[in-house]
Amino acid sequence: MNLDAIWISHLHLDHCAGLAPLLFGMKWTPGINQRQKPLKIFGCEGATKLLQAIDESSNYKLFEQPFPLEFHEFAPTEEPRRVEMLDGLGAQIISTPHRHESLAIRLIDTDGTTLVYSSDTGYAESLAEFARGVDLLILESSFYRNKPTVKHLELADAMRIAKLAGPQKVLLTHLYSVWDEVDLETEAKKLWTGRTIAAYDGLRLKLGQ
Repeated sequence: MNLDAIWISHLHLDHCAGLAPLLFGMKWTPGINQRQKPLKIFGCEGATKLLQAIDESSNYKLFEQPFPLEFHEFAPTEEPRRVEMLDGLGAQIISTPHRHESLAIRLIDTDGTTLVYSSDTGYAESLAEFARGVDLLILESSFYRNKPTVKHLELADAMRIAKLAGPQKVLLTHLYSVWDEVDLETEAKKLWTGRTIAAYDGLRLKLGQ
């Protein structure tokens, strides 16, 4: 009921496929007819087209909500670009080396608290510069080591980005099963002296004041 916005970083299904069932479920949420504020969906190019294809496959009427839906898509950009999202929340985006449409996002609130979410990405020093000095860097680390693709990070890559960016904290996420038997925070400490946190379902972090 209180959700303001959704961010879609790219069109791999583990990052966007939940949007359709979320909207389908919201239609039937008790009390949803009382909601008046719009739900704003921001993200990469193609997100709306994908949702429309799902919607038309069985006439789900996902776009027919009792409240306004707003869609805002952003083109790839090699240089950081400011975008308008929510009142009191500044935002910038930059492309990452994963898919053509993939975007990382940097947020800053009125208190000056900053956060960067890389989403899926290969190694890029431009991403480290984009995240310089943030309070929290949410960074993928799909693999522990010996990654089979340049389009994701392994721990050494993630820690190189952390060293260059100098965030207050790093939260490593998008952890594949290779991490199941590894103490991520201990291994990260060997490569970067800052604070590294391993993501888990239900984790909440309080930032700023």
